[in-house]
Amino acid sequence: MTVSVTAKLRRLWFNIHLWLGVGLLVAVIPLAISGSALVWHDGLERALHPDRFAVSGPQLAKPLSAYVETANTAFHGDATLTQLRLPAEPGAPVVAIGRIKGEPGPGGRPRSLNVWIDPPTAAPLGVAEGGSGLVPWLHRLHGTLLIPQIGRKVVGWLGWAMFISCATGLWLWWPRNGAVAKGLRWRRGPTTTFNLHHMVGFWICIPLAIASLTGVYISFPQTSRALFGVAPPEAARPAGAARPGGQGGGQGGQGGPGGRFAPPVERTALTLDRAAALALDGKAGAQLVSISVPTRGKDPAWRVQIRPQGAKTPSTVQVVDASGVVKADRSGGGPDPLSRWMRRIHDGDDMGIVWQIVVFLGGLAPPLLGITGLIMWLRGRKRRVALRPAPQT
Repeated sequence: MTVSVTAKLRRLWFNIHLWLGVGLLVAVIPLAISGSALVWHDGLERALHPDRFAVSGPQLAKPLSAYVETANTAFHGDATLTQLRLPAEPGAPVVAIGRIKGEPGPGGRPRSLNVWIDPPTAAPLGVAEGGSGLVPWLHRLHGTLLIPQIGRKVVGWLGWAMFISCATGLWLWWPRNGAVAKGLRWRRGPTTTFNLHHMVGFWICIPLAIASLTGVYISFPQTSRALFGVAPPEAARPAGAARPGGQGGGQGGQGGPGGRFAPPVERTALTLDRAAALALDGKAGAQLVSISVPTRGKDPAWRVQIRPQGAKTPSTVQVVDASGVVKADRSGGGPDPLSRWMRRIHDGDDMGIVWQIVVFLGGLAPPLLGITGLIMWLRGRKRRVALRPAPQT
């Protein structure tokens, strides 16, 4: 009997779907679970380290120099201040980031020391090395699977595999007679495993495909920008710039002629308070987000992030340390708008509780689908073995 083209395609998509799911299950489980957990990264930080967020009030009652003094005291001479981050929301602490003196960390990235400070009193709330703890570890696991050097690319290709799995899974789920409404019913097969796989797979397919593609964009930023015609930023965001209330992974400071990990200048002409005042001059209602100490190189400058009144996204300016001249930041203030959107969609940041729950469930779905798919395949394999004719003697 002649096999139809549709049947051949279905067998092809089934094999691709099967072997992607079975073959990549071990890698997908930690990637997906860590992604689910990181939807609530700020909440995890607060739950794991409540002392760092035990602020006495929301007001910034002290000059910036008071927070700098607290940070330098907490550093005990082991680190040099590189960045000061102000609270992004009421109840958040001030976070000072310092570059640890001595040998750098893996990949030449400087090690950092973070100090959490009470906004009203400038009292220290906690001190920890940047990148230590569960939440930063989850970020590294989700971004690189803890694989040195090539981990980010591996995660990107896993994103492509997940997208293909979503597309082939939707094809296989689609009822052959076109009766989509009947396809939505629970009992499409004889076992709970089969029905669970089909039901969860259908409802999470589109969100999971979106999360996979945005993950690919994040993993291959240069290729993605070129594909969408987006100009790359001239300079990177300060290494070690922490999430609001979170931990940084390296030293704060700008890129530029001094290099990506250029150390801060030993002595500045402007004080941190004066640099911040110059950056805010003429910007009524603007909020100071962060300020980074000038790094060694040509024309060292303070890099100041400001959130204009009514704006959600901060802008960045540079204050030349030698002259006090304020100029636009060469990097455009951070990632381009498309990259910011991709990151927000992927992480669920500032996207509302509904999308955050969808992203969270999307991270739990791949392990469930992978395990139920593996069980279905093993059962089918066992049945096929049992149906084979016994060898003749």
